Amino acid sequence: MHTHTTTPVVIDRREGPYGEVVLRRHGALLQIIANGCFLMDTSDGRSERLLVDAAYDALDGRPRPSLLIGGLGVGFSLAHAAADPRWGPIAVVERERAIIDWHRSGADAPLAGLSGAALADPRTEILHTDLVAHLHGTDSSHGAPRTYDALCLDIDNGPDWTVTEDNNSLYSPAGLAACRARLNPGGVLAVWSAQPSSAFDDALRNAGFQSVRTEEVTVARGVPDVVHLGVSAA
Repeated sequence: MHTHTTTPVVIDRREGPYGEVVLRRHGALLQIIANGCFLMDTSDGRSERLLVDAAYDALDGRPRPSLLIGGLGVGFSLAHAAADPRWGPIAVVERERAIIDWHRSGADAPLAGLSGAALADPRTEILHTDLVAHLHGTDSSHGAPRTYDALCLDIDNGPDWTVTEDNNSLYSPAGLAACRARLNPGGVLAVWSAQPSSAFDDALRNAGFQSVRTEEVTVARGVPDVVHLGVSAA
């Protein structure tokens, strides 16, 4: 039986500061829905893995680079990074308490199967805060603004299709400048998108990023997912 013939079952529904977030099971898949907008599910993970690998490959071979992942989601990006011993410290920024709980609220956390080993890794740290605030250094609860060797952002369906209005500011000139300010010299910004965006490539160049390019995630049909990459000046 195909999964799409089954009826989705809601496992948890929460009202958060940014609206409603829902975790539901649809056949064999777990899905995260935010304000009625499908965010992601546990079906694949190829694009999340490419996001992390492309960022690593764009670095200059530095030992144990530090990584910031924007958005915990179903945990694919974190799990893939933590499975790679070449990465150093791995911080994940997630603003939805519900999503963090679904990964680590005890043995019955629905998403723990994907992320359990990664969350137990001593390199991993989960920061419950807003990514935009963290990048701008205004979330004082997490100490002085940090810098990273790589930023991997996967908090929307891409720069042209954001989940909440606040997230638009992330892809603005000020938002991209904040990303650059959080990168160590020669660091890499990698942004996942459900579709290519030449306008975003231009925005990266205008924000001072170098070696701007996109990598495609091949899909069976339709427009490929892409990862936008830019490197901060060394």
